[in-house]
Amino acid sequence: MRVLITGGAGFIGSHLADRLLSRGDEVCVIDNFATGRRDNLVPRPGLTLIEGTIAEQGVVDRAFDAFQPEQVVHAAASYKDPTDWTEDVRTNVLGTCHIVAATRRVGTKRLVYFQTALCYGLRPQEQPIRLEHVLDPRGSSYAISKTAGENYIALSGLEFVSFRLANCYGPRNISGPLPTFYSRLSAGKACFCVDTRRDFVYVDDLLAVVEGALDGRGGTGYYHISSGRDFSIQELYDATVSALGLPPDPKVEVRPRSPDDAFTILLDPSRTNRDFNWQVETPLETGVAAAVEYYRQFGVTQTYTHLREMSK
Repeated sequence: MRVLITGGAGFIGSHLADRLLSRGDEVCVIDNFATGRRDNLVPRPGLTLIEGTIAEQGVVDRAFDAFQPEQVVHAAASYKDPTDWTEDVRTNVLGTCHIVAATRRVGTKRLVYFQTALCYGLRPQEQPIRLEHVLDPRGSSYAISKTAGENYIALSGLEFVSFRLANCYGPRNISGPLPTFYSRLSAGKACFCVDTRRDFVYVDDLLAVVEGALDGRGGTGYYHISSGRDFSIQELYDATVSALGLPPDPKVEVRPRSPDDAFTILLDPSRTNRDFNWQVETPLETGVAAAVEYYRQFGVTQTYTHLREMSK
């Protein structure tokens, strides 16, 4: 099939492109490389790369008209600077509207969207969070704009699947604590952990669900991609130390979380488990080791994290 991936040079998008190309699909990627890496995509037969932003309607329309996608995966998102609300709106809201309009115009079968678990707010009312939980994205510009995009997709009348994601990790991931831990530990610098817990899903496990959606599994609407359990940030740190072959001592400093930081964000994956006959298979230690091997080979030039800045 022909699949168009927005943000296809990013972490999840590039892995999906590789997976689809390997099975013989044609893939068109739109990416402005704000956070995506050029070395994430190797030129190969079946791959079309369009450099540009989905905030520009002309870029989107030309890509859709030339490629005529049968399926669309909307992975592009602005998250680089939490204070740049204008870019969040341009990419995550206006850009999504451009994707929706083009998807309707060319008659694409299904639109797959990636939504943040922060749509439920910084203080979720239940753990694990069910799909019926009230949406409260007010805690960040990223969550506000991503939720607005999701709402426009639902309003469109398209057949869509919106995956609300736990913390995805693995090779090519440059956001969150894992690449930060790697960068500092490999440079001999100290780290600290915040006293929080998060739900981590390895990228290959996540892509098994996405591939299923592109092949027609699941119904229209919303799904959680979640391991169904949470890990402390210290457990993630310990797995990074182990993957680097470093001694476990001295123990890392664990600092209290800030007042607006949720202790845990744990999603209920029961609908996904049922409709896709799926569950997470990759142990945390295995996934972290694979990510560390990637960082060793390709380096980490820049990271994005919700952790507070560490002193040099």
